[in-house]
Amino acid sequence: MDNQAAPRWDLSSIYKSFEGDDFKGDMALINSLKAELNELLASNLFSTDFPQWVAAFIEKSNKLQSISGSLYAYVYSAYSVDTTNSQLINQISYIENEFIDIEQVNLKFSTAFSQFVNNNPQSLTDLYTSYPQLKEYSYIFEETIALNKHNMKPELEELADQLNLSGAESFSRLQEQIISTLKDSETNKSFNQLRNDAYDKDRSIRKASFEKEIELLKNMSIPLAACLNSIKGTTITLNKRRLWQTALDKALAQSRISKKTLSALIESIESSIPLWQEYLAVKAKLLFPNEKNPKLAFYDLFAPLQDNSASEDSQKTNILSKTWTFEEAKNYIIDRFSSFSSELGDFAKNAFANNWIDAEIREGKVGGAYCMDFPKQKVSRILSNFSGSFSDITTLAHELGHAYHFYCIKDRDYELTQYPMTLAETASNFAETIVQKSIISSTSGFERISMIELHLQDCCQVLIDILSRFYFERAVFEKRQNGELSSEEFCSLMTDAQKKTYGTLAEYHSYMWALKSHYYSTNLDFYNFPYAFGMLFSAGLYARYKKEGADFSKTYKTILFETGRLSCEEVCRKASFDIETKDFWLSGIETLKDEINELKNYASSLKLL
Repeated sequence: MDNQAAPRWDLSSIYKSFEGDDFKGDMALINSLKAELNELLASNLFSTDFPQWVAAFIEKSNKLQSISGSLYAYVYSAYSVDTTNSQLINQISYIENEFIDIEQVNLKFSTAFSQFVNNNPQSLTDLYTSYPQLKEYSYIFEETIALNKHNMKPELEELADQLNLSGAESFSRLQEQIISTLKDSETNKSFNQLRNDAYDKDRSIRKASFEKEIELLKNMSIPLAACLNSIKGTTITLNKRRLWQTALDKALAQSRISKKTLSALIESIESSIPLWQEYLAVKAKLLFPNEKNPKLAFYDLFAPLQDNSASEDSQKTNILSKTWTFEEAKNYIIDRFSSFSSELGDFAKNAFANNWIDAEIREGKVGGAYCMDFPKQKVSRILSNFSGSFSDITTLAHELGHAYHFYCIKDRDYELTQYPMTLAETASNFAETIVQKSIISSTSGFERISMIELHLQDCCQVLIDILSRFYFERAVFEKRQNGELSSEEFCSLMTDAQKKTYGTLAEYHSYMWALKSHYYSTNLDFYNFPYAFGMLFSAGLYARYKKEGADFSKTYKTILFETGRLSCEEVCRKASFDIETKDFWLSGIETLKDEINELKNYASSLKLL
């Protein structure tokens, strides 16, 4: 496929340019709002009229964070498609410094607010009586009081934030720059292009690109290991000072879930390991029917099934085998979204029509995909790397799901739109499921089997690969407390984690730790289990949709609307789900057994089992 057919996004409707009056005006405005908030914090209004003081702070803080959030999103979006641009790197650093000041303002409020409420239990009741609209903040206020116990003294928090910019945050950007600029000199393929070869039908191509990928990562393993050591070491040090027992405890608080919920989720996934290893064994037999005891290598996990009896022309038109144009992908997604609700379909039309998506693969652009929200402008932008495979379509659907989530809550106060990373994957997985389930139900024969296998492939990644990443990160935090780890040790931990989950593979991806950007986040540790949470929660929502029909779209939108102001347990209760029980998570996994059985029956019909 000609990559020029994949579009670049348009950021001009957000800000005209870095030199434009709109961008400069908002940069000046955040300084003005910071000054107003600091003046409010220093005023006597705090003690004389606590409800008015809180209401005034919330109003100005929402405005400040909305504007600063859009400024950062604009700069990061520009940087992520041009990672070696020094001007953009400097802009990011400048705005991150502004964030330090904003964090200090929020910390001062958090401390004063928490102390006052603790000393005056009646104060929250008085607040809600004077300002009933702030009752929507009740969970957030309680969360503020709880999290305040983990704050260091303000001057130490400020120092930690400042050191983070030149320390862990710089290492995080270095990892992005290394990965985005890696290139194979022999084939002239970028790292992202090599990664995309994992979906090729030709095993020799998959294997060759995998080996080049490993070689490139191995050559950069020393600086990448230094990056990861720095980031995790910084986290451990700060967590001790902030009285977090482990990084996982902090992740649970950030995710707004209980330990009971996480335990139920992880134990459910662990109990499904034999099921997924059975699926992988069946896939190995389908991919390599002439081998006696075939085993998948890591580079086979995304390989498409082949219908050897089909003609070359029919394979070209097969949904999974064909190379899709971006225009075809656009129309396909809009059609499938519209089948769920006209609003979701119209939302996708608007996103495509207004160039919200940067899909072209090019050097200097980060890999993978993401959705970036602009709270002031109340719009989103999506980055992907579109090569024409069907998986690229499901990726676009996934990211558009994120964007729709923001669309549903964009008119709320900024603070009420800040949902946890667990619920962040709900709408994205639901949107992806709509596309996959729709096409499975409309196909037959080998095409249906191919679609089922693709769905199982995705679910296997979200459950089994995510579990391996969870095991790996937990082990890294345990080991890192005793000193720095070498790249070889990181590789060993990664391989061990994959063996526990995938079982026996012909070859593992021991350098997965080097390329996954989530490990290099300075603010979010264990950004792995939220994907499994989102997939299984969305599976429960999809089951309700199939039962209730078109009317469910209203319920779905209401659930998304509440994700920023409640705990996960409370949001899920609104959908009649009890997520602290293992049974709930197993019920989501149970829905996949029929697909695995259908795949097994197909293999049996070919006399492979």
